[in-house]
Amino acid sequence: MSDEATTPSGLRPADPPHKGEGKISADAKPKLPRGVRLTHNEAQGGWVLLAPERVFKADPIAAEIVKRCTGEATFAEIVDDLATTYNAPREQIATDVAAMLTGLADKKLMDL
Repeated sequence: MSDEATTPSGLRPADPPHKGEGKISADAKPKLPRGVRLTHNEAQGGWVLLAPERVFKADPIAAEIVKRCTGEATFAEIVDDLATTYNAPREQIATDVAAMLTGLADKKLMDL
C-alpha cells in the first residue's frame, strides 16, 4: 500500500481544487478524450489513466467513475448509478464526481 494521501479525486499526484467544481451539467456526457485510456496494470499496482507521455494512478473508486464515462451516460445517470451501487447520498456523490471530473478535464484527461 502506498504512503501517499488519497485525494477526493482518487488520483495521485494530488489534484488542486478546481474553481468550477460542481458546475457540470446534468445532461453532460463525460468521456475519455482520444489518446487517453483507463487500464489495469499490475506493474503500476492497479488502475491507471494512460495519456500521451503521462500516467496517473487511479484508486478503485476513481476507476469505477471513469469506467462509467463512455460518452453514453449523462452525468446525472452516472451519479445515480454510483449512489445506488455504493448506497451513498446522491448529493455527496454528485459533489465528489464533479470535483474529480473537472480536475481530469483541467488536465485534458476527460471531455465534458
